[in-house]
Amino acid sequence: MSNGSVPVSGIGHRGDGEGSAQVHMELTGEMDRALVLAVYGKGGIGKSTSSSNLSVAFSKLGKRVLQIGCDPKHDSTFTLTKRLVPTVIDSLEEVDFHAEELRPEDYVYEGYNGVLCVEAGGPPAGTGCGGYVVGQTVKLLKQHHLLEDTDVVIFDVLGDVVCGGFAAPLQHADRALVVSANDFDSIFAMNRIAGAIQAKAKYYKVRLGGVIANRSEHTDQIERFNERTGMRTLAHVPNYDVVRRSRLQKSTLFELDEDSDELRRLQDEYLSLAAALWNGVEPLDPTPIKDREVFDLLGFD
Repeated sequence: MSNGSVPVSGIGHRGDGEGSAQVHMELTGEMDRALVLAVYGKGGIGKSTSSSNLSVAFSKLGKRVLQIGCDPKHDSTFTLTKRLVPTVIDSLEEVDFHAEELRPEDYVYEGYNGVLCVEAGGPPAGTGCGGYVVGQTVKLLKQHHLLEDTDVVIFDVLGDVVCGGFAAPLQHADRALVVSANDFDSIFAMNRIAGAIQAKAKYYKVRLGGVIANRSEHTDQIERFNERTGMRTLAHVPNYDVVRRSRLQKSTLFELDEDSDELRRLQDEYLSLAAALWNGVEPLDPTPIKDREVFDLLGFD
């Protein structure tokens, strides 16, 4: 884990490349103060659990934190707020989609240890584009200067989708993190995510920060992939039952009323990750491989 601070300069041209069909946001100023992180990974791999515990870890370091759930299921922040908070799309519906009538208090909620929480939400399944809602949420947050008025912003993004409005966080992020288990499906998705983020890095300041190895006792397959592609493991969160219990209690790992070595280890892991990210991890320039190469690379000899 590297703590060497690396400044990332702004990039003047902000196109998405020839033939791109991405959602383009109207950028109204840079987030000069906040560390902005975008968390991606295979669906169901634990991105929201990782994001929420990382948010609390940053808050324990004295940082002002904003976590933004970018999934129509709107369940990114429930362990922070103890409920499914109203979403941006809910708030917009109440004002007949006149965004200028919204105030931050209409869609921003304070969670555990002062972490601010926003859920983008989305239309009912099959009736619209969830990515569009994410893009509009980012625009609204910038209009209300919420992305500048915090120390750390964490985007928790739907599954392994890095296109359309779901790519909007990459236009603002300093570092993209990938959550992966030590299995084929997660690493296969990570390879594709890395390729998409590398494409975005040609036009935006975002750079890959590394991998959070999650829900896995071992990391041998992840490390094999890292060695081949130039990725890096930033943290390892084993599949301890205390994580499952925390979710059932609608709680982050930092609130559980128990004393165990496993809980202390996970708390320390997230605190160490937060400190490393705040101090600045070296940007990565990995070389993703072909899908069939991933298939051939992983597994037992």
